[in-house]
Amino acid sequence: MTDAAAVGDRNGRAAPDDLYERLAVHVGQVAAAGGEGRDPVNEPMIRHWCEAMGHPVPADGSAPATMLQVWTMGGLSGHTAGTARAGAYDAVLTLLDEAGCTSVVATDCEQEYLRPLRPGDRITFDAVIESISPRKTTKLGTGHFVTTRMDVRANGELSGTHRFRILKYAPARTAPARTAPARTAQGQAAKAAPRRPRPVVNRDNAAYWEGLERHELLIQRCSGCGTLRLPWLPGCNACGSPDWDTVPAAGGGTVFSYVVMHHPPFPAFDPPYAVALVELAEGVRVLGNVTGVPYDKVRAGLPVTLEFLAVDDEFTLPVFRSVEAGED
Repeated sequence: MTDAAAVGDRNGRAAPDDLYERLAVHVGQVAAAGGEGRDPVNEPMIRHWCEAMGHPVPADGSAPATMLQVWTMGGLSGHTAGTARAGAYDAVLTLLDEAGCTSVVATDCEQEYLRPLRPGDRITFDAVIESISPRKTTKLGTGHFVTTRMDVRANGELSGTHRFRILKYAPARTAPARTAPARTAQGQAAKAAPRRPRPVVNRDNAAYWEGLERHELLIQRCSGCGTLRLPWLPGCNACGSPDWDTVPAAGGGTVFSYVVMHHPPFPAFDPPYAVALVELAEGVRVLGNVTGVPYDKVRAGLPVTLEFLAVDDEFTLPVFRSVEAGED
């Protein structure tokens, strides 16, 4: 298959090597300048964030380190003072658009924490274009990774850095559809159902998915302080210990909150259906579909029991069945 970026050459776009040279001159230039947090670091936001994330409010009143980006985000209306994306960043995006790299996906971010943020701290920030990769080919398509680094200051003192990386790419081409041969009714019935999306399995959560295959919903338990946690994390968010073991969920729980999905449609799902945040008897919460009751009868406080759904030969999920009399 012809490289998408090379095809752009014949349409008057920059050749791949020339494009990278034109992009690279912007490395080190300002991406945004004069940023000001809309509000000082404050106790209500710390409390709300901790409640939403299930994180204990720090005893000293400081903001959890991973709230770093909270204080720099402008919301739907943007920042009210001083923040402007610099021309260099716009120039990079324009070059990539003109080269056919019109799609974008955020790939990852990295944060470094230098000092705690405390109520009353005034937040300012600036950003630079830290790096632009040579042309890369991924499953999504061919393009360039662009990394910006934001320096976050509290009362003028550097308190943390936030690196944000995107891939601007030309989408990979797909082979043209072939005319399918005529199918018999039996052949149509045997047609494979749409494949359900797979979870991201890594070294930090592989044992969780293996447990589901054995029909066990495993909850992490900190070896240091005994705190239970779900979903799984590499370390304890209560005491910081990296050591843990697991306990199987007993199976009982109640619907803590829920949402009924109507849109957008997806081939592997059949809307409308209810997705619930279930509070298990152990006190932790987990997402799952609710069964045994119509989607419009799901409610907060509904008692449920754990079951396991074999999506296919490779994939098992926890689901929750209503246990109220007459709901089936």
